[in-house]
Amino acid sequence: MKGYTEGKAAYLLTLIWTAVAWQVSSLGMLGLVFEVSSLFSNVISTLALPLVPVLAVVLFGDKMDGVKAVAMVLAVWGFVSYVYQHYLDDRSTAERAAAGGDARECGNADRRGEIC
Repeated sequence: MKGYTEGKAAYLLTLIWTAVAWQVSSLGMLGLVFEVSSLFSNVISTLALPLVPVLAVVLFGDKMDGVKAVAMVLAVWGFVSYVYQHYLDDRSTAERAAAGGDARECGNADRRGEIC
């Protein structure tokens, strides 16, 4: 605390608001797990991952280095892959339903308590 250049009060406020932010984030992710799914909760946290370095650069003047850039690209790639897979699943379900087949997917069966 003594080595913090902004002073003791700023150090304590940083610790307090960091703890509050983590609590809010944890409760939000737990709510997503209970209300939607753990996969969706993970996708949202992955989507939020590149926002933190961008906000740090914009708001605090932090340096953007290669590690941050690679982490941001991988997080965005993961989110886009998740959305694209849902698009493909929905398209194949619609094609099966149009062909008169069973439109039920095995991936959604576990959420409804069915056995695929």
